[in-house]
Amino acid sequence: MLSMHDGWENNSRDDGESDGRRLRAPGAVETESAEPTAENEPMPRLLLIEDDKETADEIAAELGDRGFDVSWAADGIEGLAKARSGGADVMVIDRLLPGMDGLTIIETLWGEGNRTPVLVLSALGAVDERVRGLRSGGDDYLTKPFAAVELVARIEALLRRPMESPDTVLRVGPLELDLIKRTARRGERMIDLLPREFRLLEYMMRRKGQMLTRAMLLEEVWNYKFLPQTNLVDVHMGRLRHKVDEPNELPMITNVRGVGFILRAPA
Repeated sequence: MLSMHDGWENNSRDDGESDGRRLRAPGAVETESAEPTAENEPMPRLLLIEDDKETADEIAAELGDRGFDVSWAADGIEGLAKARSGGADVMVIDRLLPGMDGLTIIETLWGEGNRTPVLVLSALGAVDERVRGLRSGGDDYLTKPFAAVELVARIEALLRRPMESPDTVLRVGPLELDLIKRTARRGERMIDLLPREFRLLEYMMRRKGQMLTRAMLLEEVWNYKFLPQTNLVDVHMGRLRHKVDEPNELPMITNVRGVGFILRAPA
């Protein structure tokens, strides 16, 4: 586990307001650096969403000592609001949070076009959990307990990545989905999608050629943790197929009766 740094200062407000909570080590606050150019370099801004205060204090102290400006949110609802407000260069999000699950936060931000790099923290270290965290939009996954040096190294690696992700525009055959502009087109034809249809199509395009069951779609697109008796997927898929595949076009979305759906480029 991380070890506490002696003497770090908690600059969070204790008047009941959760907005603007800041945790910063004293050495990172308005001190002169030995490096002549350091004062001209902005501090990297990190949003930490972690419900365990002791863990959050340790992370904030460690990163504050290394020149990060750390903003803290103690639950998922507050964390999502802070993430939406922008300003963070990188985010560290705990997997299990009160109010809203960490992966739901990441999926929501991705659905809104937010591509801020995310490191997922979790006590769940199973392979399928790590895979799920990455597929939900996390850029890296670190299991607890962890060493401070590894946490910092992973965050620094995320900050070194190019700002433009190569998959901000998804393409399958003539179908194109722009995740930043939130637009969809098939060839020269623009497709008007509702937010849920956009998320559904994005999920399918990232898994082109794969059989996607209704259970998978309910869990990953609608975030259901159980499988209700509903025709929700079929209703939305029917509308999406009508928009993607016009009568004079080769079909791209196939309904495999009793199994699920597949998105493929036209043969």
